[in-house]
Amino acid sequence: MIVLNGGSSAGKSGIARCLQTILPDPWLTFGADTFVEALPAPMRDSDAGIAFGPDGQVTVGPVFRTLDEAWSRGIAAMVHAGARVIVDEVFLGGAASQDRWRTALDGLRVLWVGVRCDSAVAAGREAARGDRVTGMARSQAQIVHHGVTYDLEVDTTHTEAMECARMIAEHLG
Repeated sequence: MIVLNGGSSAGKSGIARCLQTILPDPWLTFGADTFVEALPAPMRDSDAGIAFGPDGQVTVGPVFRTLDEAWSRGIAAMVHAGARVIVDEVFLGGAASQDRWRTALDGLRVLWVGVRCDSAVAAGREAARGDRVTGMARSQAQIVHHGVTYDLEVDTTHTEAMECARMIAEHLG
């Protein structure tokens, strides 16, 4: 199991796709975006679910948290059943978010990878993508790493996704 944590537009999804290409066995990828897209439409932009502020701030409600816990436990069940999984995650709560994942992944071998990117570079990517609330990249660039411990960190500011994926693959051994 590989957990990639970084802010919006840091390059996690690109790294995950590259890892799927270079790792010898099949790896599934799931991410924060996958989870949010799976939510019923009324839970998007609601107090109970997930809401996006005009400045890029993201807030989550109690129903979101309950479903998020079930999501992480479901991912863990797949890994326990033999699947190799890469999770592309955004630890909005920093260390508290990692602790929730640690609880769900108890007993599994996990490689924790921090994906960093300069906030101005991530904001430029965000603008080019056009599918994000403006400001998410800047607001998340540092906060998602607060108090989080990693086995490895990569920085996509000046390093391409494939090179980052190679560093992660080497670390897996």
